[in-house]
Amino acid sequence: MTKPTGAAGDPPYLRIVAAIRRRIADGELAPGDRVPSTRQIAGEWGVALATATKALTTLRLEGLVEARPRVGTVVAGTAAPAAPVTPPRRRPSHAPDPEQELTLDRIVRTAIGIADAEGLSALSMRGVAARLGVAAMSTYRYVPSKEDLVLLMADTAFGEESYPADAPEEWRTRIELGARTLWSLYRKHPWLAQLGSLTRPLLVPHLMVHGEWMLGALDGHDLDPTTLFDVHVLLYSHVQGLAVHLEMEAQAEAATGQSDDQWMDSRAPALRDLMESGRFPTFTKVVGAFEDGYDLRLDSLFEFGLKALLDGLTPVIEASAPA
Repeated sequence: MTKPTGAAGDPPYLRIVAAIRRRIADGELAPGDRVPSTRQIAGEWGVALATATKALTTLRLEGLVEARPRVGTVVAGTAAPAAPVTPPRRRPSHAPDPEQELTLDRIVRTAIGIADAEGLSALSMRGVAARLGVAAMSTYRYVPSKEDLVLLMADTAFGEESYPADAPEEWRTRIELGARTLWSLYRKHPWLAQLGSLTRPLLVPHLMVHGEWMLGALDGHDLDPTTLFDVHVLLYSHVQGLAVHLEMEAQAEAATGQSDDQWMDSRAPALRDLMESGRFPTFTKVVGAFEDGYDLRLDSLFEFGLKALLDGLTPVIEASAPA
């Protein structure tokens, strides 16, 4: 992770501004070149989305960068104008029209890229069309609505991982592979976990592939259908329930401009008041035992919870297994 450079006492957004300003001055970023997006800045410099947005806004106010339709934020200047200064010549008959090159797959993949980089709330049909460089209404010829597009995105994303033809014989090994495969997809596409609840599940074919794999691991152990499906739902809820917090944390950082550590630091007085109240002795004892505070790691929690669930479910599953 790259840390902001600049004066040590400067706020992070000013150090980011200084770093990008230096890239422009050194010619690393030339006029017309795209500068890092807010998501890219957040990832590269390890800051919140709000901080990244503030840095880009500062650069715009300085006149160093500018927003160009269908392109994004670029280095200001005349070396690479957004459009030709003379009327464009008629396209040769043999050259394909970009809108004729439009496909459903391109639309879905572009939409996934937007959701991955900026969150599902940033997704719009108009935004997808702009990213593809086509007319705003062109995408509607392939997808009737944003809701339909999101379902196609989910089905495509869940289809990025598959399972071996020769399934492991041991049920637990198969469950672990299925759970970790789902977790990796949620890690790659955090918005996926926001789409369906246990009571109103997301019914798309490629998610069903993962469900079929898990159900197949539990089948054949003489579990009644209700118990078998309860176990399946419990395991899925562990994966999806933790994954929900991946996108929630990104949204919270964008809204508050604070990382989770910074947010907890800002709540230190409230936490201290709770611990000193004497009302919560066990909480106080446990939290007080952490030398550097509790480090909540979702990947570790996922593995810890998966093992605990499978350890607890083993007697239920294997007690009914045929001899």
